Amino acid sequence: MKKARIYKPAKTAMQSGKRKTKKWLLKFETLNSGTNPLMGWLTSKDMMTEVKLEFPTKEKAITFARKNNIEYSVTEPQRRKIIKKSYADNFLKRN
Repeated sequence: MKKARIYKPAKTAMQSGKRKTKKWLLKFETLNSGTNPLMGWLTSKDMMTEVKLEFPTKEKAITFARKNNIEYSVTEPQRRKIIKKSYADNFLKRN
C-alpha cells in the first residue's frame, strides 16, 4: 500500500513572502531506498517519490487520499511567533 504525507510547506529562510506556503501538498514516501554501488548515491526504484500533488485545502487532500486508498499522515503547520520590535529598542538600556 502506498504511504503519503500531507503537509503545508514552510517558507524558506531566503523568502520574505508566503507565496508557496498557501497550498497543501501530498507527497509519497520513499520505499526501498538504497545506495547505488557504482556512484555511491542514494537511489530508489519507486517513481512515486517524485510525485507531489497540490491541493487548496487539507480536507481535499485527505479526500483524495481516502478515495485512492492511500495511507496518509497529516502534519499540521506550526504557528509563527511574531515579536513586535521597535527601532528605539536598540538604544534602550536593559538591566
